[in-house]
Amino acid sequence: MESTEQTEAHQLAGEREELTSVLEFHRETLARKCSGLTPEQLRRRAVEPSELSLLGLVRHLTDVELGWFARILSGTEVPFAHWRADAPDGSDFDVDEADADESLRLWHNACDRSREIADACESLDTFGVHQPTGERFSLRWILIHMIQEYARHNGHADLIRERIDGQTGV
Repeated sequence: MESTEQTEAHQLAGEREELTSVLEFHRETLARKCSGLTPEQLRRRAVEPSELSLLGLVRHLTDVELGWFARILSGTEVPFAHWRADAPDGSDFDVDEADADESLRLWHNACDRSREIADACESLDTFGVHQPTGERFSLRWILIHMIQEYARHNGHADLIRERIDGQTGV
């Protein structure tokens, strides 16, 4: 839970600082949801028939970070870490044989890279282009989208973590 000082500081922050700090809060929330668990616990599914697991969420968000920041915003043709063209809706969540430590390392690296790319943008109005559609997305839009993406998946992570060991509010 945020302290009063943090809340007041955020209320006085500029738009860019506010957006980046909220996204960072959500990244840290996912990290806390995954902390202290074994690889087996990180792989545990939410509920049948769902493929959702904490490790699957980490792998999915790794590719989301790479897609929006590295590929679209910076225009770099980096490979996705987990996404496969032959299983576009499920490869991130195929965690039975996944290396948990490696998956977490890749996610942290993708987040670091995303921060660097965002920090290098002159303004929230810096645009990146989605290839091959040619659609343009501003840093502002990407940050808002990423907050939404993490918020939704952190809700999933809350329920999965509670199922694993009963912890809530982690």
